[in-house]
Amino acid sequence: MAFEALKTSILLLLDEIEKSPEDVHILQENLREKLSEMRTLGLPVPEDLVALERALENENAEDYFNKLQDKRS
Repeated sequence: MAFEALKTSILLLLDEIEKSPEDVHILQENLREKLSEMRTLGLPVPEDLVALERALENENAEDYFNKLQDKRS
C-alpha cells in the first residue's frame, strides 16, 4: 500500500508543478522527498522518475518544466 500511496503523491506533485509553475522549486523538493521515502522503505522507484530526478539535478527545474510544456504544445 505504501508504494501506491507514494506513487499517487508523486503524480499529484507532477500535476501541481504543471498547474503552478511559479512554485516549481518547492514542488521539486517535495518530489525529492517522496523519492527518498520510497528508497528508505525499500520500494522500487520507477525508472522514469529516476530519470526525472537526474534531469532536475542537472538542470534548473523551471527550465526543465518549461521545456516539457513546450513539447506538449
